[in-house]
Amino acid sequence: MRWFLTILGVAFGITVFLFLDYALPSRQTVRITNTYNRLTEIGANSIFYASPDTGTVQNAAGQRDVRFIDTVRVNGKPYVYRNEDTGWIWPPYFKYDSSNLHAQATDRKSTSAAPEWVSVTSYGWRVSWLSIYPNAISIRPVAGPDVRPFNWPAVLILLVLGLLLLLIWRMWNQFHERSIEPAIRSADETWDRIDARADAARDRARGRLSRWWNGMKGR
Repeated sequence: MRWFLTILGVAFGITVFLFLDYALPSRQTVRITNTYNRLTEIGANSIFYASPDTGTVQNAAGQRDVRFIDTVRVNGKPYVYRNEDTGWIWPPYFKYDSSNLHAQATDRKSTSAAPEWVSVTSYGWRVSWLSIYPNAISIRPVAGPDVRPFNWPAVLILLVLGLLLLLIWRMWNQFHERSIEPAIRSADETWDRIDARADAARDRARGRLSRWWNGMKGR
């Protein structure tokens, strides 16, 4: 049973880590090289794109017109963002300005000869073989490629989650001490009384059987 609980705990921990890694905002210093719209096929990877309640429209073939932002990271590797509204449900970024962000990204395009560096805040993963792209939330110009703005939104969210977990843990401990432990002690005491009565009844039965047997032998 212990090994099962260990596996369950590890699986739960990995799930929570992946969830936070996907949903929390991240920041990268990049150089924007291109912005465009592309008719994109949405299929099994639909959970990594905006939900229909944000106003996105798909045709009968499951294709959607999606805005993209091509960038190059400081190490020279390409990194592509999508630019979609998030709506009011999930994830809770309340983004409805993808058009404005697209215009801002277009205005910040630059070349390697005259680079202009920006910090892009986004959430999500980039998985090329699944056609999954992080969703850009905001763009801020920075002084140079070595500037790494502090990711205070993610830190703030983690602090709030940590405080909530601490509060839940304290509430659970109080509930355990005030309700569960007394119930367990009461159940143990009840079981002990039942066991003692059973032992006494067994002893009485043995005594009666012994007296009956001795009486039979006396005859």
